[in-house]
Amino acid sequence: MEYVVFYATDPASAARIPEVYPRHLAYLDEFSTRGGLLSIGPFDDPVTHGSMAIFTSRERAEEFVANDPFVLEGIALPGEIREWDALSFR
Repeated sequence: MEYVVFYATDPASAARIPEVYPRHLAYLDEFSTRGGLLSIGPFDDPVTHGSMAIFTSRERAEEFVANDPFVLEGIALPGEIREWDALSFR
């Protein structure tokens, strides 16, 4: 089982993405070295379509969301954490 978080982007805060991105990236790099993050990124237009992240556990997803600078600074607005029964074709 994997866990997915969909994020909306606050249009009023989107202009601050370049300012906050270095802190988000540093947090992302540090978090990923400890494991549990499988994939993360924006859709084609993050202001309109948001972004998503996939984790190995609900706990890791909750931890990431609770400390992500994009979330803390009101740029990314996380939705519910959804359990995902992904099929793998690797």
